[in-house]
Amino acid sequence: MSRLGDLIRLERTRQGLTYKQVAKKCGVSDKYLMEVEAGSRIIADDQARRILKTMGLREQTEADFTLDDIAATVDLQSAVPRIQQAAEKKMAAKKPEAVAETDAGVSGSIWLDALSGVLKHVPIYNAVMKEVGHRLLPITDGKIEGASPDKVFYFMAPDNELRGFRVQRGDLLLVVPAQAAVDGAIMLLQTPQGGVLRKVKRVNDYQAMLQKYDEAFESEIKNYNEITFVGRCVRLEADLT
Repeated sequence: MSRLGDLIRLERTRQGLTYKQVAKKCGVSDKYLMEVEAGSRIIADDQARRILKTMGLREQTEADFTLDDIAATVDLQSAVPRIQQAAEKKMAAKKPEAVAETDAGVSGSIWLDALSGVLKHVPIYNAVMKEVGHRLLPITDGKIEGASPDKVFYFMAPDNELRGFRVQRGDLLLVVPAQAAVDGAIMLLQTPQGGVLRKVKRVNDYQAMLQKYDEAFESEIKNYNEITFVGRCVRLEADLT
């Protein structure tokens, strides 16, 4: 299936509509709609947006999830059961008159509200820990890379001091919290000058070796009480252009 076809199917399923009902409302044939959802027919972005908008789906929610974000990130097929459950739960909590009003004009925000539980805008910080952007990441079992979604962030490499370890200026490293040395890991450290990246080797229970590798390999051994560990880098995203 195509992502846009998945998205249309997801919203149609959420509203409990048949192919014929949606096709009539959107001015297309039910066969065309079936082929789009099955992925056997290509649909243009503007046509998909028109269909979704006609069904009542807003292009952007208060949570800032755009259709492009969702289509590019979410496994829409696996999301269907969760969206249906969220919709049923939310509708059951409404008063009868509120349900009638919702049926009369579905906004499409119910299932996007549910997606806020499976997507997270993860901030990108520079060396002085100023937010300079974000990436949209999926949440799995309530976590991102085993950590609380609110605790993870991207750090933009400020220099080439880890180039020998395949990290270059401008690369993004996903950081999860870690206040102790992780042997062999690239870690983010807090210094008076800002955040720095170092590869960490445990020396003993009191000391760690901090490594950098630009033109030449360099290292220094420091006591743990001299080091402020912020987190462990678990993912690298590099621009190949």
